[in-house]
Amino acid sequence: MEKTKIAIIGLGGIAQLAHLPILTKLPNVQVVSIADTSRTRLKVVGEKYAIESQYQDYREMLAKEEIHGVVIATPTDSHAEIAVNCLKAKKDILIEKPIARNLEEAKTIQAAAKKNKKQVMVGMKLRYRPDAMLMRSLVNSGELGDIFYIRCGWLRKQSSEQKWFLNKSQSGGGVLIDLGILVLDLALWIMNDHKLKSVSVETFSHTTKDVEDTAVGLVRFSDERVISFEVSWGLHAEWDKFHLAAFGTKGTAHLNPLKAYKRLESGHIDYTLPTSATASNLYKKAFENELKHFVAAVRDNSPMVSSGEDALMLMQLLEAIYKSAELKKEVML
Repeated sequence: MEKTKIAIIGLGGIAQLAHLPILTKLPNVQVVSIADTSRTRLKVVGEKYAIESQYQDYREMLAKEEIHGVVIATPTDSHAEIAVNCLKAKKDILIEKPIARNLEEAKTIQAAAKKNKKQVMVGMKLRYRPDAMLMRSLVNSGELGDIFYIRCGWLRKQSSEQKWFLNKSQSGGGVLIDLGILVLDLALWIMNDHKLKSVSVETFSHTTKDVEDTAVGLVRFSDERVISFEVSWGLHAEWDKFHLAAFGTKGTAHLNPLKAYKRLESGHIDYTLPTSATASNLYKKAFENELKHFVAAVRDNSPMVSSGEDALMLMQLLEAIYKSAELKKEVML
């Protein structure tokens, strides 16, 4: 079987902790080339994974190497330029979230994908957690009735200590574009509906200057369903606490850990699966599922989950969220 040839641009933490360890072990994949502006990082990573093809200029790599798909794991302010150049070079791409700093950059990427007839996938890893996929299947089966309310959130320490991460002109925002976009993507995916009506959000900057470190908000649908969310790098709470609960007319499902109940006249049915999955196992499995899906979509030219179109909708929502926080009022979508 011919191997799918993948290149990685950006060799920071996520590439070294997730992308490279997983991709280099997949039997149908060959990581043919890596690119990074740091010569030292290229040398260290290249030696560790026996990747001889190394470039400080990714454009040179695109011109010289035979590549089927590219993983982009660089700082957010470089996503749009790199993505567009990869798409022009006729490569399918996986961009680590967020797709870009703002809606306009996201539109530019999607326009390039459409023009060059290539696909964009965005790393929304919460969708690929085994427990999240089971929860969505349960919701879609109708066992819980109509889902009318989702409550979700993520409280954890700041995701990166790099300076660019807290510079709004480079990152596009704070905890909302870091964690908020992930939990909202998962909630919308489980709700399986994008008919949004309005948002009302409050942000706080107690430990940061240029970006928000905490946000709480409400997303309303046109049919009166609701998503409430909270995300923070700074709340004094248990670190790395991710949660989501979906409330339906017939039952309820919770994530992390996965629990689900259906109401009956005589009591309730417990759908909870016995599992010993740890947070680290779920984290690793989510990345494995995500990368396997990307490779399969590149090989078969099949539709990508967490697509560029989905990311565009999320950036529209995020733009309204930031506007609501700035104006201190509800913003219609």
